[in-house]
Amino acid sequence: MRTILYLVLICLNVNIISAQFTESPIANKQFIKFQKTEFKPKKSLFSKRIIPVALISAGFLLSTSDFEKSLQKNIRNAVGSDFYSSIDDYTRYAPVVQLYAADILGAQAKNHWFDQTKNLLISSLISNGASTILKKQIDKKRPGESTHPNSFPSGHTTTAFTTATVLYEEFIDTNPILAYSGYLFAISTGGLRLMNNAHYLSDVMVGAGIGILATRLVYHFDHLISWNPFKKSDRIAFVPQFNNDELGVYFTMTF
Repeated sequence: MRTILYLVLICLNVNIISAQFTESPIANKQFIKFQKTEFKPKKSLFSKRIIPVALISAGFLLSTSDFEKSLQKNIRNAVGSDFYSSIDDYTRYAPVVQLYAADILGAQAKNHWFDQTKNLLISSLISNGASTILKKQIDKKRPGESTHPNSFPSGHTTTAFTTATVLYEEFIDTNPILAYSGYLFAISTGGLRLMNNAHYLSDVMVGAGIGILATRLVYHFDHLISWNPFKKSDRIAFVPQFNNDELGVYFTMTF
């Protein structure tokens, strides 16, 4: 077990993702200035790691087991062998839409939009980097007749729980319903990966754990990267744009 946990922590490295800019405007509405508010004291780093480490550890133990293979067969029998849905390509990014929609509508968040974007990008780089490294190192085949040895962990689920945890961290102190709602999309993404016969249960569990752990670590140490050139300006805003495996940026400036 100790070896497993060491491997997970070592694999939390950075994966480079190319960004592209677009001239498309966000909307006529502008981001509203964030006002300082009091938040609850931060939880200890240990308490933040319990759930994701448990998911990762359980996922490693279940991987390639007869139980998860049997479970996968039962899931496919329940939904039908020809079932397929591409909704999970979009639900993994739904918490990002929720995050910036809440900002535009004036919901009180923990951080300024630039800090939100910065934490989202760093968390995504770390979590997806760790997921990519594990995929290559473990070389596990996907369910069914697939010959692609990149099943473990689930990249879709990693992204979904990364974005959901960013939403959670930003609004848990001011809007708990909104904060937790992102996890509904994340869980749906993981469930659809199983139903689509794209991943096993262990793949989804480890992907979820990596996404949560990476994001909580970033938010725990966000004071170390507090640089924000736009904090005193409400004329400039940009948000990430996701398109399959590509990452771009919407940029707007009011003169």
